[in-house]
Amino acid sequence: MENNRKGRNQTAESDLRGPMTTNRGIREIVQMEKRNRDARSRLDLFSAAITNFAGTGTAILIHLIWFVLWILINVHAVPRIAAFDPFPFSFLTMIVSLEAIFLTLFVLVSQNRMSLEADRRARLDLEINILAERETTMILRMLNEISRHLEIDGGARSELEELLKETHIDELAQKLDDAIPSE
Repeated sequence: MENNRKGRNQTAESDLRGPMTTNRGIREIVQMEKRNRDARSRLDLFSAAITNFAGTGTAILIHLIWFVLWILINVHAVPRIAAFDPFPFSFLTMIVSLEAIFLTLFVLVSQNRMSLEADRRARLDLEINILAERETTMILRMLNEISRHLEIDGGARSELEELLKETHIDELAQKLDDAIPSE
């Protein structure tokens, strides 16, 4: 499966070698994701592998077979195999509890890593949005100057004047905080 994924990635990367602007953006995202993937620790990789497997139908099937066999053996339903954990299956309970504890810890490690990556992406999104807002304001100012120079008077002059003002992120954040009721 890993070879299949590598083959698809190589094909996808070769499709992105064209001059199109969108391909450049996709290449940058692929590089960012690769840097994130390469920065993972062994524990992160191991946790991701465990949680990825635990969330599959195969894992459910293995557990189902394991539990059914364990119970059948220990209620003497399987001939020629001696019971080793009689009802109420204390040993099975301990194993399943330990598995649940470790699986929970692996899931938390994976979630922490994903949360850090999501926070980085959110900061990047915010930075890009701030930059795009400034660029858009600059474009509006230029269009405003051009329309004044050409003596074009549009009907949306008051709205344009509002959009031409500099956006103060901290003021917007405060307005949003004031508008959203706290929990």
